[in-house]
Amino acid sequence: MKITKVEAIYLRLPVVTTDCDGTQDDLVVLVHTDTGLIGIGEVDSAPTVAKAVIEAPMSHAIANGLANVLIGENPLDISRLWDKMYKASIYYGRFGPAIHAISGIDLALWDIAGKHLKQPVYQLLGGQQHSRLRAYASILFGNTPEETLAIAKQWASKGFTAVKFGWGPFGMDAKLDEKLAEAARTGLGPGRDFMIDVGCRWNWKTAVLREQMLRQFNPFWIEEPLLADDYEGYGKLSERSPTRIAAGEGESNPPFFERLMREGGVDIVQPDVARCGGLTAAMRIADIAQGLGRGVCNHAYKTGISVAASIHYMAAISNGVVLEYCVEEGPLRQETTIEKFPVVNGYVDVPQTPGLGVTLNMATIEKYRQK
Repeated sequence: MKITKVEAIYLRLPVVTTDCDGTQDDLVVLVHTDTGLIGIGEVDSAPTVAKAVIEAPMSHAIANGLANVLIGENPLDISRLWDKMYKASIYYGRFGPAIHAISGIDLALWDIAGKHLKQPVYQLLGGQQHSRLRAYASILFGNTPEETLAIAKQWASKGFTAVKFGWGPFGMDAKLDEKLAEAARTGLGPGRDFMIDVGCRWNWKTAVLREQMLRQFNPFWIEEPLLADDYEGYGKLSERSPTRIAAGEGESNPPFFERLMREGGVDIVQPDVARCGGLTAAMRIADIAQGLGRGVCNHAYKTGISVAASIHYMAAISNGVVLEYCVEEGPLRQETTIEKFPVVNGYVDVPQTPGLGVTLNMATIEKYRQK
């Protein structure tokens, strides 16, 4: 079996706002083979930038487009092809968009492998650790405490045992932060876990003060309070915070996750399989976290492709904490794949079909595809 084509499909809603909602646009990756098998992947990045990385013509041996280096290769040689893509982009890559683009291709390669071997991907990652996963509803804060209260009640009523609120107006004013957190906790009630995503808005000293204020609401974790590269700041915060600190959605490539754990001391790392280097890199990250005694939670705020890949990932590792499950209601999130992977009584079942277990909804693809 050989790779014959790597296709990068740019999707975009008619109106895109400045809200930090990753479901407004997307890059779907299809890896075609001479047997007719097609692998499906997805990139969480600036879509046109990652698309350029995939489609770029060769400049020289270590500055090449990813599609160029894959044509004619055996798609089952996943680890070797990861290294080949990394080396081909090393002059302009090593992290950021190049690793993001590798991620989408890597997901598609695992999908091909599962389909070819007639196995769900989690089996190829080492076997099933879990048959179902506790999921938390991942949503943005409302613009006001009243909106936040309503959002909390909405997702609590749908059976979620944990909800994460993030971004929006949170993180810019201490008094408003307190009101928003109070509204979220009130709406969820005492029996559900409450996560807070700050969106990288504080320095470490501010984060220490805010964590002290937020303790009254018993947050399960505080996520990304600092800029992604502030390893020293994360270390200082982690030493002083009894509340779990989570981070990593902005990281790409395993060595940076290791720095975040060793120097930053974070309790939970959050690799995004559509951004961190794909499932290949995500499994390496989980192994590092296991050795350091840290937990893992996927980051996923895209379509059903990322949801499916994340489920396989979290099903295959032993140190997973809880599954992030984006509940944004936009058409790209809800309609890109035929499969929905519903959450029932707070849990999602691990798919048993070969590969990632996703089928593209071609009506949605064609409707939002940018020519």
